[in-house]
Amino acid sequence: MPQGPAADQTETRAKATRPIGVFDSGVGGLSILRSLHTHLGDEDYWFLADSRYAPYGERSEAEIRQRAVAVVDWLRRHADIKALVIACNTATAVAADDLRRMHPDLPIVGIEPALKPAAAITQTGRVGVLATPATLASQRFARLLERQSPAVEYLLQPCPGLAAAIERDDRAAIQEQCARHVQSLQAQSGSGSTIDTVVLGCTHYPFAAAVLADLLGPSVRLLDTGEPVARQTLSLLEQHGLRHPGPAAAQERSTPVRQGSTRLWTTGDPHHLSAAARRWLGMTTAAAQSAQIEDSPVTTRQ
Repeated sequence: MPQGPAADQTETRAKATRPIGVFDSGVGGLSILRSLHTHLGDEDYWFLADSRYAPYGERSEAEIRQRAVAVVDWLRRHADIKALVIACNTATAVAADDLRRMHPDLPIVGIEPALKPAAAITQTGRVGVLATPATLASQRFARLLERQSPAVEYLLQPCPGLAAAIERDDRAAIQEQCARHVQSLQAQSGSGSTIDTVVLGCTHYPFAAAVLADLLGPSVRLLDTGEPVARQTLSLLEQHGLRHPGPAAAQERSTPVRQGSTRLWTTGDPHHLSAAARRWLGMTTAAAQSAQIEDSPVTTRQ
């Protein structure tokens, strides 16, 4: 058997063909999967919606951390994933540090509200941030906010109920929730300069972008994190030598780039996830499967 550098290269090449794990508390993470399909469509994915416990943003930090640990353990056991994308702002804010400590061999991409990109494009210096209560209350978000330029004012608007309405695809509730939270955000701005940029700080919210844009008006730009997450995922795969060999092989042979596969799993109703994937990702043959994931004991921080 080959040993040394040759063996390491063989192992890395084999690992590069494994899927990327992507998870969210529910169907909102499909907005991130959509960007991954656009920019890394040759990779294989296992997407898991923990819909039985959605939305994470209205649960305690202990519950969120426990579910994140259990989901990642399940993805590693069943899919032998080569990398992980946490397609959930709340799970990133609460559990990313723990997951990186518990899985030091696994490249992990988290998600944070796009505060810095918003600061780069705002003309009025006032940026609205729509996010779940848990994200805005987390220490990780507080640290992110502290790192931003004091020249920009961030108006933080918790949106309880909005992710759940999007999860249910309840159009009337989505309209009502968006109207209520936009009204509260605008009330925060008072008589000062107007908000011209709004950060969508939950992966569910891009699926309500049309409603939010209509309420906010054409002068307000909406920002989400799908494309930056896809770029960061590509960077990490290349850094660790884990890019799927399909693109390079296709270039060598002048053949079309492979089309990756996607498997959908949920702790909730598989028909609900399948319908969401068809509606939002155009996955006409989407057929989600049920995943039984028990809570895992959470290792305390060190």
